[in-house]
Amino acid sequence: MENMEGLSDYKNLKVLVTGHTGFKGAWLSVWLHHLGANVIGFSLEKSHNDELYQQIKDKGVFYADEKGDIRNYSHIKNVFKKYSPNIVFHLAAQALVRESYKEPRYTFETNVLGTANLLDCINNSETKSAVIVTTDKCYKNKEQIWPYREKDELGGKDPYSCSKACAELVISSYRDSFFSQKQILVSSVRAGNVVGGGDWSKDRLIPDCIKSLMANKPIKIRNPNSQRPWQHVLEPLYGYLLIGLKLMRGDKLYADSFNFGPKPGDIIQVRGVVDIVIKYWGKGEWISSGSDSEKFHEAKLLNLDITKSNLMLNWTPVYNIEDSIRLATEWYRNNKERTGYELCIAQIRDYSRIREDEI
Repeated sequence: MENMEGLSDYKNLKVLVTGHTGFKGAWLSVWLHHLGANVIGFSLEKSHNDELYQQIKDKGVFYADEKGDIRNYSHIKNVFKKYSPNIVFHLAAQALVRESYKEPRYTFETNVLGTANLLDCINNSETKSAVIVTTDKCYKNKEQIWPYREKDELGGKDPYSCSKACAELVISSYRDSFFSQKQILVSSVRAGNVVGGGDWSKDRLIPDCIKSLMANKPIKIRNPNSQRPWQHVLEPLYGYLLIGLKLMRGDKLYADSFNFGPKPGDIIQVRGVVDIVIKYWGKGEWISSGSDSEKFHEAKLLNLDITKSNLMLNWTPVYNIEDSIRLATEWYRNNKERTGYELCIAQIRDYSRIREDEI
């Protein structure tokens, strides 16, 4: 297994993280900085879920903090020209299903054209490696009981899911049309619903729970019986970092798509997640607000097959569902006394120790 010491290869590398002001982008940036990388961030001037970024931006995390729109080709092209990153982690996206119904064109422009812009910059630069983050929702969801594998059909009923399926096709096209001839290696990574401290996005379960608990109000949940592949944010990020190492070392087998999700026994219903949040918060209650699925379609069943990541990366989750929700809840509880940066570093160190103990 690629042990945690192997991640030290990121030290002193120039790593471009698009979407660094978002929840996952901020966590990834902190981890890369902790590993000694020179993190170049690229995001919109103002992002809707940048609270964690606001807590880390003055902690020396970013070698460069560039602002621009991924839809604007010249913006991202200038970043490549200025910094010549060794590797790219692309997370910039419109990432909300319900928002995609309200702003479908913006969703497609950001997630499809934005991905094409990034790939074209890679094609015309010295950068040879990239990890493109899409989603588990890129699969054509048939509400089946068995999990989706990387070669299963892509698709999407809602604009967000469809846009991510389209992004996957764009990645595949660039890989086949251009990158294979230039030894440029690009992977797409698909993760389920991630949880962790610092996420304040609207219409997401854990942030909605925390906001209600802080206000001493009942937690309102739309679809208590829906199932999702919940996992702690550090789990897929570790997988992304492992793939990044493989790509930078020139291993063509990893220029492909990979799923990252929890073990089958840790896929539980929404109501179960909320019960765990309340348990570790210490008080609270939830009520069903009634489903609005007639207006906004939301899948009730979606599981990922992680066999490929396990076999090729020896990656498997180390946190069970209770660990994941507990760590997220404790992060929010402790954020009044400790900064987001301190809390992220502490959890990254704990996670790294657990991974080392595996070996």
